[in-house]
Amino acid sequence: MGGLENIEVLKPEIIKNDDDNVVPEASEEFVYTSHIRSLTERAMAYLNVGYSIHFAGSAGTGKTTLAFHLAAELEKPVILIHGDDEFGSSDLVGRDSGYRKSKLIDNYIHSVVKTEEEMRSLWVDNRLTTACREGFTLIYDEFTRSRAEANNVLLSVLEEKILNLPSMRRTGEGYLEVHPDFRAIFTSNPEEYAGVHKTQDALLDRLITINVGHYDRETEIQITMSKSGIPRSDAETIVDIIRELRMIGVNNNRPTIRACIAIGKVLAHLGARAQENDPTFDWVCRDVLNTDTAKVTRSGQSLMQEKIREVISKICRQKKTQKKATRVPEKGN
Repeated sequence: MGGLENIEVLKPEIIKNDDDNVVPEASEEFVYTSHIRSLTERAMAYLNVGYSIHFAGSAGTGKTTLAFHLAAELEKPVILIHGDDEFGSSDLVGRDSGYRKSKLIDNYIHSVVKTEEEMRSLWVDNRLTTACREGFTLIYDEFTRSRAEANNVLLSVLEEKILNLPSMRRTGEGYLEVHPDFRAIFTSNPEEYAGVHKTQDALLDRLITINVGHYDRETEIQITMSKSGIPRSDAETIVDIIRELRMIGVNNNRPTIRACIAIGKVLAHLGARAQENDPTFDWVCRDVLNTDTAKVTRSGQSLMQEKIREVISKICRQKKTQKKATRVPEKGN
C-alpha cells in the first residue's frame, strides 16, 4: 500500500454543451497520481507560455482525457474537433452557406420608380475561427485522421498567430489576429495505420510533442477502482493480468486500461470477484480480452484464448501465495 499518500482523486472533466463549444468541469472520478501530475505539469508549462501541445500515444492511454483535464485547468470554453478524412480547410475556418438577396423599390415620386437589388454571400465561421477569435481552447482529437492540406491553415495560427481567411467573409477581413488566450491541444495515435495521414513536418515543428504510454501499475489500479467501484484486491488482479498480456507478442499495446475498466464494471454489477474459481470472472475476461492483436498463433490458429487462461491462472496463484505470505500468524502458533 506504499505510495498511496501520493494519490489524490480530483473532480475530473464532465462536458457541458454551450452552443458550439463545450465547458469542461470537474468530476470525482479523475485519478490524479504522481505519474499523471508529472504529465499535466509538463504540459501546462508549455501551454502557459503560449505553445501548443501534442499528446501522442496508442489507443487507450488516456490522451483525450488528459486533454480535457488540461482544458479545465485553463478555465476557458473548449472547441472540440475530431479528425476526419473528409475535412477540408473550410471545415476548420468557415464557408459560404448561401446568399441573401435584398431589393429596394423607391417610388417616392409616383412617375419615377427606382429599383436596387443586392445579393450577398452568407459566411459562417467554423470552429477554428471561433476559437481563435474568442480565445477559447482548441482540442483537436486524432488530428492525423484529417488530410495534411486541411491542416495547413494551422501553420500561421500556431506560429505567426494569424488566421488567414477568405475575402468573402462577412467582415471583409482577409485575416484574423489570434486572441492571446487561444491555446491548442492535439492528440494522435502514431501506432495507428488505418484511416490516418502523415503529418507535415512544418506542423509537428510548431507543436511540443509529449509521448503518452500506458500508465504505471498504481495509476491503472486507481483508475480501475474509481471507474468500476471494485475493491483494491480485485483491481490489482485485473490490472496485473492486463499488464502481463501486454508482454505477449511484439510491440503489443493491447489490452488497454479500457479492458480493466470493462471487466471491473461487469464484476461490480454482478457481484462477482476477480478470482480464478469465479465463473463470471472467467467468461468476462475471455470476452473482453478476446483479441488477436499479439498475433500469437500455432499452425495459423490464434492462441490468445489459451494465453488468457494461462495468465489468469498465473496471476491468481501469485495473489494466493502473496496473501498466505502476508497473513499474520495467530497467537500460540
